[in-house]
Amino acid sequence: MTSTTTLLRTRVPSQRLKKAEKILAQLGMKPSDAVNMLLAQIELRKGLPFEVIAPHIQAISTERQAEVWTESLGAY
Repeated sequence: MTSTTTLLRTRVPSQRLKKAEKILAQLGMKPSDAVNMLLAQIELRKGLPFEVIAPHIQAISTERQAEVWTESLGAY
């Protein structure tokens, strides 16, 4: 049985690819192998195989917010 393949093209930062290729070569893999593994995990898990979260941003108090505002724009 022959499987149909599709060409997937993507742009990535050159340095990131070079660093990743070095690591993957040590594992005996090519970037396409890693992408296939990622896609297989997405298919199996019905989502990403890792958590994607926004960084926690510490809110500042209203008093501090007013101070920053005044320092930046002056009193009104």
